[in-house]
Formats: sequence, C-alpha cells, structure tokens
Amino acid sequence: MKFPQLLAVLALACVLAACQGEAPASGAVSHVDEGAGHDEGEGGHGHDEGEESPSTVIPAAVAEKTGIKTQPAGPGVIADEHEVQGLLTPVEGRVAQVTARFPGPIRSARANVGDRVRAGQVLATIESNLSLSNYNVTAPIAGVVTSRSASVGALAGDGAPLFEVADLSQLWVDLHIFGADAQHIQPGVPVMVTRMSDGETAQTTLERVLPGMSTSSQSTVARATIENSDGLWRPGSAVKARITVAQQPVALLVPLAALQTMDGAEVVFVREGERYRAQPVQLGVRDARQVEVREGINQGDEVVVEQSYLLKADIGKEGAAHEH
Repeated sequence: MKFPQLLAVLALACVLAACQGEAPASGAVSHVDEGAGHDEGEGGHGHDEGEESPSTVIPAAVAEKTGIKTQPAGPGVIADEHEVQGLLTPVEGRVAQVTARFPGPIRSARANVGDRVRAGQVLATIESNLSLSNYNVTAPIAGVVTSRSASVGALAGDGAPLFEVADLSQLWVDLHIFGADAQHIQPGVPVMVTRMSDGETAQTTLERVLPGMSTSSQSTVARATIENSDGLWRPGSAVKARITVAQQPVALLVPLAALQTMDGAEVVFVREGERYRAQPVQLGVRDARQVEVREGINQGDEVVVEQSYLLKADIGKEGAAHEH
C-alpha cells in the first residue's frame, strides 16, 4: 500500500475508533457478514438473495471526513482508445518572416521576442542606402514575435529576415503512431490532448493522417488542431493524447477506481444508508477510466468511487480480528 493510502487508512481507523468509544446513539460502527439480499432489478444485474456480503457501517460524517464518495451506477460508453505522444507546432501559413525591403542601417527596433503585435504595427526603422531616407518595417500579420535578428546600428541586407511573427491562436498537434496502430486510426475521430507540464487537457478531432512517415521516428503522423487563445500551449512542447477509434455503449459501468479485490474476487462497495457492502461483480469490457459491469449490481446502486481501498482495509481488519 502506498504511503498516502496508508495514512488515509490510519486516519479512518482513528476516526472509527473514536466513534466506537461514543454512546451507541452516536452511530457506532459494526462489521457483519450478512445475507441481506438485493433483489434483482431491471436489466438483470442483481445478485441472488442469501449471498453473504461482508460490510461495514461508517457514519456519514466519518465518510465525508475521509473522502469516501459514491455515485450511482448507470449506462455509459466504453471507448477503444490509443495512447500516443506528439509535438505542438505552428499552423502552416500562420508564420510570417519580416524582412528589409532595401538595404541599409537599422535605426530602431521596437519589438522583442514574446511581444504580441498587431498587423501593420511598426517593428523597425531602416535608413535606405538608396534614398538615404528612413522607412518602416511592419508586421504582416497579428501574432507573437518568435524570433528577432534586428539590432540597432547593424546593416540590414536586401531581403534579410529581421523578425518572425507567428499567429499561435491555434496550433497543430502532430501525433506519432507506430506499427499496426496506424491502420485503425482515421480522420474524424475524437482526440483528448494533455499538456505534460501541468495535465491540462483539450478536446479536439483528428483532421488528417499524413501520407508519409516521420524520418526521425519512423512513425505515421496524425494531425489535429487545438485552440490556444490563452497562449499556454507552446510550440515545440511534447504532449500526450488519447485517440478514440471506437465507442461501445454498455448498460452498466463504474469507474476503475471503484474496483477492489477481496478473496480473489473483484468487488465494488455499495452504500445502503451508512452501511457499505462489498459486492462481487462480473466485469466486461473496459477502457482507461471505466469498466462494464455485467452482473452483481443494479442501475442506480450507490457505488463508492473514491477511497474504496479504505473500506477494503476496514473490512479486512475486522476479519483478521475475528480469526484471532
């Protein structure tokens, strides 16, 4: 058990011990192996009456304090997803080179890397060697200055690049797909892109799969576009993404975080008032976040979806005490 989980288990044990020291009216905790049946509801997901289901009682205040949360089990969609990585790049056609029209010394430079500029804004002034008069160099598009080579007093050559301005309000996400995975990925499918720096996500759609191969990685490149109005997605940054290639509706599902293993069986914890019952379940298809439940619980059952390991530890502790 990881150290943070161990601390949470110890915290629950301390709170429960305090509750047990109070008068019975305060909601003391008890542990039972009972055969309280749970009638099979519509959809055929119930379990047989008379099955013994280990359970524990935890007062609502204790459950809230220790972070135990539930949500009703219900229908949903299981996604067939491919996890890939990629890079953010500027959109082609949204990067402009700012050059000198006539050679001559640079008299002023008015923008630095990182500055936001508008179309037509003066970036530098150059004295033309031909006319000996000054002329302005302006930004051809609105965007961010991404590079600058202009220095006051330096000689600007004819057509020499002085600045680069990029419109970064949208970025391409170039995702690298290897091997047979490329055969299953087609344009038009959903893509969830995640920034590696802070975990921020953006939902988009795969636009195209490029016909060639990336020579450096020998991968197929799939491309999507994300919005970047706040400028926090940065060109050149590595990202990871989930490409959804298929979706399968299911009658009943729960988050993977709801699952625990007890006595070799997969279980979820169903809340009935202040009692939490460990209910064995038969599982079906799953994705990275959730799993289909084919038997064991009914639609609408309140299933523990956070801190389920605390309940497993609490029931296991009581079971060990009985063995002695």
